[in-house]
Amino acid sequence: MLAPVLTAFVALASALSAAAAPSISLAVEGAEAITSADSFQVTTVITNTGDETVKLLNDPAGPLSKLPTDTFYITNSKGSSAVFGGIKAKYVPSVAAAQGGFTVLAPGASVRVQHDLGQAYNFTSTGVDNYEIEPRNNFYLVNDKGEVSTIRARVASAHSARVSGKLVSSKLIPTPTLSKRATYVGCSAARQTLLASAAAAAQSYAANSYSYISSTTAARPRYTTWFGAYTSTRRNTVLSHFNAINGNTFSSYTYDCTCTESGTYAYVYPDTYICFFLLVCLVCSHTYVILYRRFGRVYLCGAFWNAPLTGTDSKAGTLIHESSHFTANGGTDDHVYGQTGAKNLAISNPNNAVRNADNHEYFAENTPALS
Repeated sequence: MLAPVLTAFVALASALSAAAAPSISLAVEGAEAITSADSFQVTTVITNTGDETVKLLNDPAGPLSKLPTDTFYITNSKGSSAVFGGIKAKYVPSVAAAQGGFTVLAPGASVRVQHDLGQAYNFTSTGVDNYEIEPRNNFYLVNDKGEVSTIRARVASAHSARVSGKLVSSKLIPTPTLSKRATYVGCSAARQTLLASAAAAAQSYAANSYSYISSTTAARPRYTTWFGAYTSTRRNTVLSHFNAINGNTFSSYTYDCTCTESGTYAYVYPDTYICFFLLVCLVCSHTYVILYRRFGRVYLCGAFWNAPLTGTDSKAGTLIHESSHFTANGGTDDHVYGQTGAKNLAISNPNNAVRNADNHEYFAENTPALS
């Protein structure tokens, strides 16, 4: 007699648990025809389809953020992907959660976020065509204790649009900078002072990192903690990155303080090469393509100003993180965020660890110190 009752109780508990589980849906809306990348915008609609209020982090790489990150899968009729030319950002979910960088959705509530795809994607190589736009559907969920977990939203609908006319937005065309001193955009005098100190500390981090890697020819704790099992090939990859980063002059970067994203540290446009104009030599019958690069411009956001000067997730470390994203410095990605994620990546996938920006930052910060 007890067994059927127990079975029924377990079934009821499982049903209640399933009913209470958070559930998110995601849809994309926009115009069906785009005649210029400058006006290519879509809107994501994020809806809480569960029974409880949820807190979703405004992850810069996700649909809740307006930043021009790689938030969408955009493919033409041949299956070719539009070229991403947007930003890469430093982000620590636990820090963002502590600073309240999340969106609260009651059951049944929705939030609409507009995305300027022209700031993030270049359609020149994929051409005039019909495109499918599907959002990345991973979100960070914050519970009442401030703990962060992940949740995958159900994509209720993607979006289709025909793109023609101007295939690259003017917003993706960088302008050359020749400054040999730091340039500040929207930065108060106090912030300029902080940035000068951060630039000097980052320069020291870069020199120390390059020196360490240069002398590393076998497994050492600091190397293996952040880049995994030692191989000469992977070590040479890291060496090439820090050789380039060490060659940067952080005090000559352009620092832009206009970002208002509270939970994000910083971001950069990695280094977009775009044809700015053609120079035709009539005498020699040659055409010269002039390419300009966007390099050394770092956008500082809310979490940066609350960070310590040095140490874990510091201002100086953030500059190392962002500089590693520049194509000329190796063009790292953001496979994972945070110190724990970076350590785990070094163990599980060292090939990705040597190309992950946070692994470079934590290696440079070396906190706690490893030999």
